[in-house]
Amino acid sequence: MAARLVHRGPDDEGTWADGQVGISLGHRRLAIQDLSSEGHQPMHSTDGRYVLVFNGEIYNFLELKDQLEKRGHFFRGHSDTEVVLAAFVESGVEDALPRLVGMFAFAVWDRAQRRLHLGRDRAGEKPLYYGWNEGVFLFGSELKALREHPRWRGELDKEALALFMGHSYIPAPRSIYRNIFKLPAGCIVSLRENDLQTRKAPSPKSYWSLRTAVEAGLTDPFLGDETEAVERLRELLNDSIRQQMVADVPVGAFLSGGVDSSTIVALMQAQSRRPIKTFCIGFANDPHDEAPFAKAVAKHLGTQHVELYVHPSMIRDAVPRMPAIYDEPLADTSHIPTLLLCELARQQVTVCLSGDAGDELFGGYGLYQRTQQMWSGLRSIPGSLREWLARFLGKAAGQGVEIQSRLGVEPRWLKRVLRLAELLPVASDQSLYRLLISSCRDPQGWLSEPTEPLNSNGADDGWKSFPDLLHKMMYWDFIQYLPDEILVKVDRAAMSVSLETRIPLLNHRLIEFAWSLPIVFKQQRGQGKWLLRQLLYQYLPPSLVERPKQGFAAPIEEWIRGELRPWAEDLLFDGRLGHDGVFQERTVRQKWKEHLSRKRDWGRAL
Repeated sequence: MAARLVHRGPDDEGTWADGQVGISLGHRRLAIQDLSSEGHQPMHSTDGRYVLVFNGEIYNFLELKDQLEKRGHFFRGHSDTEVVLAAFVESGVEDALPRLVGMFAFAVWDRAQRRLHLGRDRAGEKPLYYGWNEGVFLFGSELKALREHPRWRGELDKEALALFMGHSYIPAPRSIYRNIFKLPAGCIVSLRENDLQTRKAPSPKSYWSLRTAVEAGLTDPFLGDETEAVERLRELLNDSIRQQMVADVPVGAFLSGGVDSSTIVALMQAQSRRPIKTFCIGFANDPHDEAPFAKAVAKHLGTQHVELYVHPSMIRDAVPRMPAIYDEPLADTSHIPTLLLCELARQQVTVCLSGDAGDELFGGYGLYQRTQQMWSGLRSIPGSLREWLARFLGKAAGQGVEIQSRLGVEPRWLKRVLRLAELLPVASDQSLYRLLISSCRDPQGWLSEPTEPLNSNGADDGWKSFPDLLHKMMYWDFIQYLPDEILVKVDRAAMSVSLETRIPLLNHRLIEFAWSLPIVFKQQRGQGKWLLRQLLYQYLPPSLVERPKQGFAAPIEEWIRGELRPWAEDLLFDGRLGHDGVFQERTVRQKWKEHLSRKRDWGRAL
């Protein structure tokens, strides 16, 4: 099982087992702190009570180490794992967790209490899967490790598949396999020896939650002015970046030229005595290519910049590797350039800082503004009138489809009419947003065995509790889209090439500060990330900051109509669709024909 994760840790390996209890721990190490053998895992605490396997980084480990040394703890080396163990000895596992600042997943066996603890960081940067399978309790950083166990029997979770079709990813706590779960962010699960014998299913317990942070921020908001807010943001972000630049290996940064990554790079360069290394991916012949902006930002800040231009053939060559990297379905096409970006960076560095999470914390997605505008207009129209208009426009759209079939081209108004007819009947702002973020409008219609998916990650509860629509959308994305799509994409792509990624904006102190800010510091005049922009203006001219947000997805909807069409058809229609019995082959063929003829855009779903 450990050997299967060699890409996550090529520098060292270790296993430990207690045959009497029937428990074993395995670890692969990517050496970032303390490159010596003193960082070897599984690691035992000095008193022999705890045995730990740990993935990630504790950014405040030097501060904690100093505190623990003053209380009499002795350290053999200078790894953060050894500090974590000392904190467990000092306070116990559950009480020590709130003191850890970082990204992590761990498994620790408590010999005294004969108890197993699994824990995950607050934002869900590092992955951890677990569950009972054929009488064995399995856990690991990736599903491929679980599949190596000789008792493994993987059964497809049909409800998770329906969730995937609607979201393009599988939200926690589910995985693509029945009874195998993702440990939710900010949670710990514990099993006593008796639970291992009775095969009891553990229940996650939260030690930190965004819900609590949001409620605290709304109850006790930041009351300073713009200058004070910018200065506080700079202080927190500088502190986070300073901690995350600590490593015994080369460190760089991803740079897209957008507000988030430019802010991270600007503050990194301000703290560095030498040019930092920055990396960027561009798309040849794409009007939305961001690489020229990234190059201009790098030149202004004085970084050592490296870029790579991606062509359709490179995407095609990368796609067959995706199942082995991601283990379960993930249909965001940006994971392909993300992989190529990580490969580019790994040639020169072992750690890369990223600007992820700025949109979720500071209201940056353009969809936030569009949803607010749409709901403002929709709710001013009586529900009965909206339903009548939807039926009327649906009929008009049907006539448009007939015209389209005869002419072979799509009338310009048809796409907008179809969209409006779909949006008009929504009964709430939540229904509207869920419809807008859905990657597949009718996920059940694509599946051979339709099922009603259940999702219990708490997003619905937050939606009902917060008064402002912007906060509702940000909360939803932070606890679902960010950890289960964005962070999965980045972690798996980076670790597949043994590259560690770090995200300064996900320091929990910064998260809590962002949620204490009034909306005016996040969104003004229909533009998000207002406060981040004010900070960035101190390092870059407005001409390099103010430009439309492009995103990072490959234009694969067009590519599969063109250069990648033969490849796509080979994948879709090689006989497996009918044989596997998972998808409706007739539906897929119909959507493919409509997409090729440009009658409809089914690119995301396909």
